[in-house]
Amino acid sequence: MRFLGSNQNDARIKRMGKPLKPWLSFADQLQQLQVRGLQVDNSTAALDYLERLGYYRLSGYWYPLRAVDLVASAAQGKAVRQDTFVPNSRFEDVVRLYVFDKKLRLLALDALERIEMAVRVDVAHLLGQRDPRAHENPACLHGNFSKKPLTKGPDAGKTQHQVWLAKYRALLHRARKEPFVLHHIQQYGTLPIWAAIEVWDFGLLSKLFAGMQYVDQQKIAAMYGAPSGKAFAQWLRSLNFIRNVSAHHSRLWNINVLDYSPLPLGWPTQLNSARPFVYFCLMQKLLEVICPNSCWGQRFKDLLENEFPAMANQQISLAEFGAFSGWEKWVLWPQ
Repeated sequence: MRFLGSNQNDARIKRMGKPLKPWLSFADQLQQLQVRGLQVDNSTAALDYLERLGYYRLSGYWYPLRAVDLVASAAQGKAVRQDTFVPNSRFEDVVRLYVFDKKLRLLALDALERIEMAVRVDVAHLLGQRDPRAHENPACLHGNFSKKPLTKGPDAGKTQHQVWLAKYRALLHRARKEPFVLHHIQQYGTLPIWAAIEVWDFGLLSKLFAGMQYVDQQKIAAMYGAPSGKAFAQWLRSLNFIRNVSAHHSRLWNINVLDYSPLPLGWPTQLNSARPFVYFCLMQKLLEVICPNSCWGQRFKDLLENEFPAMANQQISLAEFGAFSGWEKWVLWPQ
């Protein structure tokens, strides 16, 4: 990438559009929020949050509290937010929503770690019986994954398996000083699949599962009550999306899930696959198989029932998370 000189860069910015917003001190940031109508009961605490979390991160949590410009929204066919806040918007409620979201992310990571570990072992145990190096052997995988070259993008001409192997080898190189990696490389020149899974991430796992032979996918999917291997592969892709959002400390509670899954048969029709709640339901379904005595479901239920902030202006609700009225009585969740 070629970096422009300051004069060239200034000219480029002018061509592209509006100038960047000016830098503000933390005190000025807080004052700006108050001028725009955000109530602040404890200025010292509010400044502390701005200094530790940052204005931009918190802005995602006060965004739903900003007033809607009805004229602009009607013209553009979508909600257009003003800089000002609706009445009774409080900085303290923004922080409570942030803390709720943080706990939600931690719950997601707790569940997804268990799911990832269990499915890794399932994949390694099934494929390893066929070949200890099944993850590197195209014959052990589906032909579309291991033989059919991609026709578009930067990896055109390569198979999906070749792309997967490049990512796997990059992770293996990163872990090259780990004792188990050193041992296998020195002794055998490679890692068997049951050791290789220890360097995989969730994304690598989900992509390999999607590239497995149909019969192998079906065996693992059946263990978790998925209707098909194809459906289970999509569950893993969606859960990987949730995992990435959570691991990068991004806002989760009302995010739009881009890589979404179809609803399992028999699940309530009120569920929306584009909202995060569905994927917490999938986590609970999988955990009932992996660790049926886990209290994770109760912890999740307690978080939603007791710690989601009830705002005086009622600008946000768990409906934006995807939870439907009466969800807590659904048999999936502890009663």
